[in-house]
Amino acid sequence: MHPSSILIRGATVVTMDEKRRIIKNGCVFIEHGRIQHVGREDEVREKADLEIHAKSMVALPGLIDCHVHLAQAILRGVAEDLPLIEWLTKKIWPLQGSYTKEEGVASAKLCMLEMIKSGTTTFLESGLHPRYGIDEIAQVAVHSGLRAFLSRMVMEGSGYASQSGTLHPGLVESGEQSFSDALRLHKKWDGREGGRIKFWFALRSLGAVTKSVIEQTCSAARELSSGVTMHLAEVKEDVEYSKKQFGVTPLEFVKSAGMLQTRSVFAHMVWLENHEIEALSKSASSVAHCPSSNCKLGSGVAKTYEMTRARVNVALGTDGAPCNNSHDLFREMRLTSFLQRARLLDPTVMGAQTVLEMATINGARALGIDHEVGSLEKGKKADLILVDLSKPHTTPSPDIAATLVYSASGCDVDTVIVDGKLLMQNRRVLTIDEEQVLKQANEALLRVLDRI
Repeated sequence: MHPSSILIRGATVVTMDEKRRIIKNGCVFIEHGRIQHVGREDEVREKADLEIHAKSMVALPGLIDCHVHLAQAILRGVAEDLPLIEWLTKKIWPLQGSYTKEEGVASAKLCMLEMIKSGTTTFLESGLHPRYGIDEIAQVAVHSGLRAFLSRMVMEGSGYASQSGTLHPGLVESGEQSFSDALRLHKKWDGREGGRIKFWFALRSLGAVTKSVIEQTCSAARELSSGVTMHLAEVKEDVEYSKKQFGVTPLEFVKSAGMLQTRSVFAHMVWLENHEIEALSKSASSVAHCPSSNCKLGSGVAKTYEMTRARVNVALGTDGAPCNNSHDLFREMRLTSFLQRARLLDPTVMGAQTVLEMATINGARALGIDHEVGSLEKGKKADLILVDLSKPHTTPSPDIAATLVYSASGCDVDTVIVDGKLLMQNRRVLTIDEEQVLKQANEALLRVLDRI
């Protein structure tokens, strides 16, 4: 039975509100799923069903991961030391192309468990295939308690950039088939659980999607007040292919298909030209920056600093377990800052506050829910985490934002709350059977490897 009201006492509250207030000895009062009060502990008068004494902790908006591959979690460690296209064609796609629904569901459970344990409360799935069991995965999201933006892959073709026929046959679908099923899934799942479950559209990368399919998908997303996500300009080959095939950059191509007039999240955007940054800043689109994945696969370093300076809405993504190999957004925050400083030879860029914004309010803005989550303010939905800073590696902590970004990790997250419901307390996940999920994940990988 979930308590209908929770009072968090004594925490340092990092609000991420417009003034970016940080309240020492603060409190957060939650009732019926929403934040009713944020302030100093000595101001509180309310009584709650549950009181959490959080003297050594930071109360922070739940982290938002804007690029996640749920179905890749069981593939952690199976595709090492390869560039992206080889990584996909030699390892990931053949493995995923052999999945049954049991493997897809086991992977999704593992991924959601890891996200809860590292402080992620909202995620955007990058594009599911029906062989993974999309309806079953959606049901897992319901039970997990996470705020889930699921998506179904829409495609037309089987290539990647200039390489044709590279997609595993088990993953190939027609545009009509994939689009019609995406509409079915949107109708079935979007808005479930009081809006906690949403359903978007996902587009395959260039080489496996046509302009007409992009136009059709974006039109549907606008009509349904939904969104679209897509991998774009991740590696140099993406740009080379687009210029050769269409005479324009990847961003210019999808712009001509109406994608910049649609709520959209572009993953990666590593190979973005300077003039394109301004176009992005004037659009309805956001960027999901995935620094660990881009580093591990040798894809490059995105111009994240220039994007933020131009007021492009940049959020963060962990991508997939075999290309990261973690879903810990604290790692992504740290790396985001450090990479830009090294790239620009400037230790003043991409400060901790900016990176915290990417992981919280910017992620909410990318998904169109910044009026509901992304900051701790009265009236917003109660999505928050408690981070325990009473550890050697986070002591002392005179600058809370710097400690969170540069020193803390997902393992320091003590408590996770979504919609006012406890998903984790004292590091114990309450909505998922951790032991069972780990067992199922290991068994699922063995089955997949036996088929290859």
